[in-house]
Amino acid sequence: MESSLEKKQRVNLLMDCYIDLLTDKQREYLSLYYEEDLSLSEIAEDLDVSRNAVYDNLKRAVTSLEDYEKKLHLLEKHIQRMDLIQRIETEQATSNDQLNDYLEMLKNI
Repeated sequence: MESSLEKKQRVNLLMDCYIDLLTDKQREYLSLYYEEDLSLSEIAEDLDVSRNAVYDNLKRAVTSLEDYEKKLHLLEKHIQRMDLIQRIETEQATSNDQLNDYLEMLKNI
């Protein structure tokens, strides 16, 4: 089970990948909640809607982000690339063959 911090981090990463595919309304709700760290009640008051409306809109927006990830895998590929880059950076005595293997893996992502 994901902690709330892990979920927040994942949603922020998904937003980095897919924010342009969401509606203006979805972007606004996600930004207020995940970037500006406002509570559901604060968002409801600011936008003059019910707390439940904020919750529902956030839930739909996050579902949309997850759906895009299931289809496009941009975040998954980003994580794989970052992992390979970290492995390259941290390995002290990396041979040319290992580097070439890592580069080939990066090309295939």
